[in-house]
Amino acid sequence: MDLGSTAAGIGALADDTRRRLYEYVVAQADPVGREQAADALGIALHKASFHLDRLVGEGLLEAEYRRLSGRSGPGAGRPSKLYRRADRQLTVSLPPRRYDLVGEILASAVGRVGEGASLEAALREAARAEGLDLGRGAGSGATGDGTLGALAETLRSQGYEPRVTDDGVVLANCPFDALARKHTALVCGLNRDFVQGVADGLPCSAVEARLDPAPGRCCVTAHRTG
Repeated sequence: MDLGSTAAGIGALADDTRRRLYEYVVAQADPVGREQAADALGIALHKASFHLDRLVGEGLLEAEYRRLSGRSGPGAGRPSKLYRRADRQLTVSLPPRRYDLVGEILASAVGRVGEGASLEAALREAARAEGLDLGRGAGSGATGDGTLGALAETLRSQGYEPRVTDDGVVLANCPFDALARKHTALVCGLNRDFVQGVADGLPCSAVEARLDPAPGRCCVTAHRTG
C-alpha cells in the first residue's frame, strides 16, 4: 500500500463538490461530460471542470475524448472530454490489513481440495505458494541489509510492520487480525506458511517462520536457523 498517494486520493473526496461530482460520475452507465456534470449538480462549468480534472489527477477518475455526435471528419466538431471511474482501487486501513490475500490463499486451497488434496495440505501448499511468488518477485529488487533485511522489506509491503532483531524478524502487525481472532489456528497456520514461502522465495534458506504468539503483535516470527 502506497499510503501517501492512497491517502491523497481519498482525501480529495473531502471536498463536498468534488465528492458529489465523483458520486454522480460513477452512478452513470456511460462516461460523463463536463456540461452534463455541471448541469446535474447545478454548478458553474469552470468549477465542474476544475474538480473533475482534480479527480483525474488523484487517480479516482479517468478521462477520454470522444465526439458525442458520432460523426467524424471535417465539420464533426471537437471531441468532448468525458469522465468515468478509474480502474484503480483505493483502500486505506490503519493498521494495514490484507484480507484480500487471505481470500486468494483460501480460494487456491479450495481448488487444490477439488483436485484431491486434503484440506490441511491444501491450505499449507496454497499459503506457501503465495509466499513463494511474492518472494521470487521481490528477490531481484530487494534492498534490505542482508537476509533478514530483505525478508523484512518484503513483508513490510504486505503490512506486517517488521522489526529486525539480532536473530530474526518480529512482525508488529497482523494483516489478518479480525480473521485471526475468530479462526486462530487456521489463519495463524496459513500465515506461518505464507511467511516461510516468502523467505524461501527470496531465497532466505537459513530462516524459519515459527508460530510464536504474544500480545500486541503477529503470531508469526522469523528466526535464523544457522
